[in-house]
Amino acid sequence: MKENFAKSLATTLHHEGGFSNHPQDPGGMTNLGVTKRAWEAWKKEPVTEEEMRELTPAMVAPFYKEMYWDLARCDDLPDGVDYCVFDEAVNSGVGRGVRTLQECLGVVADGKIGPKTLAAVAAADPKKLTEAMIEKRLLFLQSLGTWSSFGRGWGKRVVAVRHHALDMMGTLKG
Repeated sequence: MKENFAKSLATTLHHEGGFSNHPQDPGGMTNLGVTKRAWEAWKKEPVTEEEMRELTPAMVAPFYKEMYWDLARCDDLPDGVDYCVFDEAVNSGVGRGVRTLQECLGVVADGKIGPKTLAAVAAADPKKLTEAMIEKRLLFLQSLGTWSSFGRGWGKRVVAVRHHALDMMGTLKG
């Protein structure tokens, strides 16, 4: 939903954290979840480490809106489901986030949200859909070779995403 972008971004940025250049992170130099490579593509020019360190939530918000929220058509998704798809898109790529949604809906998982996916979303129970997406996302993350390095944080993040998504839809219990 349109009104959910700002709070979804704030929560996702909390999980993404600040500046990092972990040698086992395939994304390389990152700040607020934005890789140096992605930021350079967005700005259409090279950036320095100093510029990466100076990124702020306000600076990266338009990037996240266009490159993740809009591409995953989160404005067209129900409360909570929008955040769930957005956070996975940020963490694992838009195609992965959308395919997880589509696989849980039982529609063709092509990584692009169109009329068939939106019709299936409208017919689905948002809470059950969110629970299925969280389970599928965790299984995917556990299958990655970098799980031993990043799994603890990813696991906590997925639990927090579930909690926040259910809270957004007003169905949080326990």
